[in-house]
Amino acid sequence: MRAGFTSFMPGVPGAFLAAALAAAPATHGRAAALTAAEVADAVQHRYDGVKDFSSDFVQVYQSGALKKQMAPERGRLLIKKPGRMRWEYTSPEHKLFVSDGLKMYSYVEADKQVFVDPVPPDDNPATPSMFLAGKGNLTRDFTVSLVDAVPGMPAGTVALKLVPKKPQPDYDWLALEVEAGTYHLRGLVTPDSQGGTSTFTFPNLKENVGLADKAFEFKPPRGVDVINDASRR
Repeated sequence: MRAGFTSFMPGVPGAFLAAALAAAPATHGRAAALTAAEVADAVQHRYDGVKDFSSDFVQVYQSGALKKQMAPERGRLLIKKPGRMRWEYTSPEHKLFVSDGLKMYSYVEADKQVFVDPVPPDDNPATPSMFLAGKGNLTRDFTVSLVDAVPGMPAGTVALKLVPKKPQPDYDWLALEVEAGTYHLRGLVTPDSQGGTSTFTFPNLKENVGLADKAFEFKPPRGVDVINDASRR
């Protein structure tokens, strides 16, 4: 299976985000009195003020049919609006997914291939990963509802399920996990086409750190195959 952005974010080895939506209540205290639309408005308003952020990430994937949970993957995430991001996996294998705002590069070192795709337009958040990079709007692009938080999330986590109003080829829904009241990002959840689910959590997240555009440049390593979007049609 190719390791492009659309398959990376949900469902290839190291798929984007984990575990079925079940268990701990999604609303606590003040958040319990808010409707899903009010929570979405609050999250969007706060996120509009975030220009960039950096974070470690921990990713866990659970398969659909066998309900088998894979070993966690870890790495470092950089996001800069609009449309720039860098997911660098450091454990258990090295993988790199980079968007420079115009093109998206997917590189799994062991495969010796780089897949190149265009960044989707602003009104079409083609993957959950691009949503984090500022592509899309909660209240404009999604039907929202409050659901249970992913097991293991801290107390006071609010989970907001997002179903795209315009059907997307690579995901049917995603869920934001945020801290009640402050709406700081805690996690993101999405299923894949095989019935599995993936979860990312974001320890050590820091907002508006002034990331330089250079951090999102990518040059294919020497000796790897470069496969462009047009060549796969």
